[in-house]
Amino acid sequence: MGEPGTSAVEAVGAPPGAPPGARLGLPQATALVVGNVVGTGIFLLPASLAAVGTISLPVLAVTTVGAMAVAVVLGRLGARIPAGGGPYAYAREAFGEFAGFWTAWSFWLTAWAGNAGAAVAWVGYVDYFLGWHGTTAGVVLGLAGIWAAAAVNLTGVRSMGRFQLATTVLKFLPLVLVAVAGLFFLEVANFGPLVEGGGSVWDAAWLAAGLILFAYSGMESVAIVAERLADPARDVGRASVLGVAACGALYLLVTVAVFGTVPHDRLAHSTAPFADAVEAMAGGGLGGELWGGVLAACAIAAGLGVLNGWTLLVAEMPLAAARDGMFPRAFARLTPRGVPAVGVVTGAALTSLMLVFAYASENAFATILLFASFTSAVPYFFSAAAQLLWLRTRGRSAHRRRAVADTAVAVAALLFATAMVYGAGERAVMLGVLALLAGVPVYIRAKARRGEYGPRETAVQGS
Repeated sequence: MGEPGTSAVEAVGAPPGAPPGARLGLPQATALVVGNVVGTGIFLLPASLAAVGTISLPVLAVTTVGAMAVAVVLGRLGARIPAGGGPYAYAREAFGEFAGFWTAWSFWLTAWAGNAGAAVAWVGYVDYFLGWHGTTAGVVLGLAGIWAAAAVNLTGVRSMGRFQLATTVLKFLPLVLVAVAGLFFLEVANFGPLVEGGGSVWDAAWLAAGLILFAYSGMESVAIVAERLADPARDVGRASVLGVAACGALYLLVTVAVFGTVPHDRLAHSTAPFADAVEAMAGGGLGGELWGGVLAACAIAAGLGVLNGWTLLVAEMPLAAARDGMFPRAFARLTPRGVPAVGVVTGAALTSLMLVFAYASENAFATILLFASFTSAVPYFFSAAAQLLWLRTRGRSAHRRRAVADTAVAVAALLFATAMVYGAGERAVMLGVLALLAGVPVYIRAKARRGEYGPRETAVQGS
């Protein structure tokens, strides 16, 4: 039932009812996490953080600890519930279908909105070569990247997995280069003030947190596509933890390296900070431009990888929800290659609209990033809450010591999700709540089509 050439090994471990197609192993699953977390956002993030101040560096360290807590929680839940949809399935099992629906809806908002943010950052590096500045050029280039990723996804999960693995390698090489080499070129004078403009340290710290928190969005990637893994019960946890640990170490090193090699004033206004860092390390001139161009090219390849990975997630979450009757049935239809084509195309179209909206805003990248920070907090919050509920009701009797440790980690993950909401800021939270409320009519329609009133378990069926 899989793609031509799918081996028996690839099909082992596929849950009943899983979509047809090739299976992802641990390397591809980890690459999916890394590819979606370390997106084009990291290639632009140092410039955004420089505009806040060096207070961003300790905030980044604390945020990494919180992200690891969420990754561990997702791993525990994924091992226990290896179902497609990840956080959607966890919330639905623990709290019922409406909590599951709202989790799925919120993640769906995050996926296509965040993909637009990835496209904005990707355009900045394409412009490094083309020099096509301006709103129209940004929109045209961004749309090209979005629909190229959609085309890759429509060819099937095997092609998508290979593309993701290749672009992840291309992404890591230049980042590791900057992280290691940059430490030998640090200059204290480049770091700039603790708080840009001399404002409140508290406000600056939360602004930095709002920017950083979304940088870890995507750690739930492998949980969402659990049904496409060869061994989901084992690999959801391993890939989540390995992926986030690698991303966290890389984030800390490269941010320090870029802060210390690029003069603060230049970095705060840069559209290609890593290329600027390599140029600074190479001493400028022709050699610096050459190495800056190499890194910019790698950033472009990395950007296509993250657009590719998030396009998969845009389709996978509504696929899981549609199979349970929570999303329109069209999202559950699969092509012969096991691709939820309606989800891919719809997601790409919505991402395109978000891209246009972002470029109409004063700060395109920050506008999308803060909105998506809020919407991504909802799945994390419900996942951590589901784990806490299970530990309080069923998990205490066995492995008492482990239950205590798991409870502490789940509480940390819950606090991380709460911090994401606070750090997103008032405007992003307002827009996010409105977007969540917009999903309620979709839920009403789904319930009405089934003739249900009240919880599904006790619903009175209509005629």
